[in-house]
Amino acid sequence: MPAPSATPTPVTPGTPVTLIGLGPMGHAMATALLARGHRVTLWNRTASRADDLVARGAILAATPEEAVAANELVILSLTDYTAMYDVLEPAAAALSGRVIVNLSSDTPKKAREAAAWAAGHGAAHLTGGVLVPPSGIGKPGSSTFYSGPREAYDKHRATLEVLTAESDYRGEDAGLAALMYQLNMVIFWTSISSYWYAIALADANGLSATDILPYASQNMTGMPEFLSFYAARIDAGNHEGDVDRLAMGLASMEHVVETHTDAGVDAALPSAVADLFRRGMEAGHAKDSFSSIVELLGKEAPAA
Repeated sequence: MPAPSATPTPVTPGTPVTLIGLGPMGHAMATALLARGHRVTLWNRTASRADDLVARGAILAATPEEAVAANELVILSLTDYTAMYDVLEPAAAALSGRVIVNLSSDTPKKAREAAAWAAGHGAAHLTGGVLVPPSGIGKPGSSTFYSGPREAYDKHRATLEVLTAESDYRGEDAGLAALMYQLNMVIFWTSISSYWYAIALADANGLSATDILPYASQNMTGMPEFLSFYAARIDAGNHEGDVDRLAMGLASMEHVVETHTDAGVDAALPSAVADLFRRGMEAGHAKDSFSSIVELLGKEAPAA
């Protein structure tokens, strides 16, 4: 006889949550919250995007004000902070006493401005920066940066960790989570764009993305060692050219640009890197490590 099936673990009702914004990310978040037994109130400009969620038990509010008024915890998954104002300003009368968890992408400056705006309406604002795509929501290894009022974060941490398994609280400054998110984005978008360039170059020479995948993966896998090595030296102000030299880096990048050009492939990204290396050479760093480029990119001192 087959073994009896295990009794399903009952879902414990969680904190009631309002979620505004049902793009792919917001939809994934609503799905995760419902699966964990939370009572979820939704609002989205295109109401039909909530149909399947309502079928699973979500409540669809008719207006943003109704959605905000429904629960203390209000999660935003919008394009940017401009969209936040578009949605919440008409609902400002309902904001008092609410905790707004803003998972929309924007700048640290705008996050601080939004926190001040929310406080002016009696609400606490937690800035969030989600480090996974919609497919990673609710999965092990997923993570989100948060910053803002510690009390609000501590109170709702368990609910927020339904969305991503880890929550990395960075402090009271509302801009810090946005900063950490943007730091990760500059690495991600630039790195993945370099992969697109490599694929285009491979294609122009009769190779497929699959052909170069093992080598591209090996390249990326080795990066943590490079990052650790240079981080310690940069923090110490050490750009000694004992391991690499900027002059060598420029020669290499010029060869990359020429290879792209010879193949008839767009060379904008490698050309930009080569130009950056030339700036370092002109600043006298030819014999220094190419980490000396960091000094060129730093914040300029104010004029005397």
